Amino acid sequence: MYTLNSMKKGSFVLLFWCAVQVGYAQIHELGVFVGGSNTISDIGATRFVFANSTAVGAVYKWNLTTRYALRASFKTSKLKSYDYYSSDLSRFRRFLTVDNPIYEFSAGFEFNFFDFNLHDDDLEFTPYFFTGVNYFQYDLMTLNDLTQEVIKYDSDQTFAIPAVVGIKGNISSVFVVGIEAGIRYTFTDNIDGSNPIGEFENNDFLKHGALYNNDWYVFTGFTLSFTFGRLPCYCKEK
Repeated sequence: MYTLNSMKKGSFVLLFWCAVQVGYAQIHELGVFVGGSNTISDIGATRFVFANSTAVGAVYKWNLTTRYALRASFKTSKLKSYDYYSSDLSRFRRFLTVDNPIYEFSAGFEFNFFDFNLHDDDLEFTPYFFTGVNYFQYDLMTLNDLTQEVIKYDSDQTFAIPAVVGIKGNISSVFVVGIEAGIRYTFTDNIDGSNPIGEFENNDFLKHGALYNNDWYVFTGFTLSFTFGRLPCYCKEK
């Protein structure tokens, strides 16, 4: 007799089998990111793409279709906010310099503007866009613009919203290369020490610049990824 418990067990097995098949039915990508970083804040240059420090990381993608992918990454860099990079004469004369190491975890969706089917051996390329959410760690600091003394006193973690654009193409049946630039809007105004929080939060003499105008940072660089886990389950129509 087919009991309710048997039905539950059968449903569980079926769902587990489907999940495994879906997992193996995708093409996965695992790769590296190498490039540069810059800030857009109260210190330094205000150009959107102006890489002045090395950035590295690892990137994973789970291609759901030829157009959409889930993407996760870890990246790190030392964000440099240097006034002598600025074309603003008042900033250049001030000559403040701040370094802030950052460790970023990111997750979200990547959208391909063209079909990008890695089942094909033919050369393919597509522009793409990525967004999601970032969670990153950075140093808390305070900066005296008279003595130019930087005091790092703690670390903090917060979120950022990324907007990344790039272009990618397959160079073989298993490797994909890309170039991208991504800006992050952060939920903090203290990457450059201009609006300290914590123990120095109530000291207005240590605050400067456009207060409560949150900081941005940018990663620009190249990706190289290895593809694996392919089955002929999704194929674009010829």
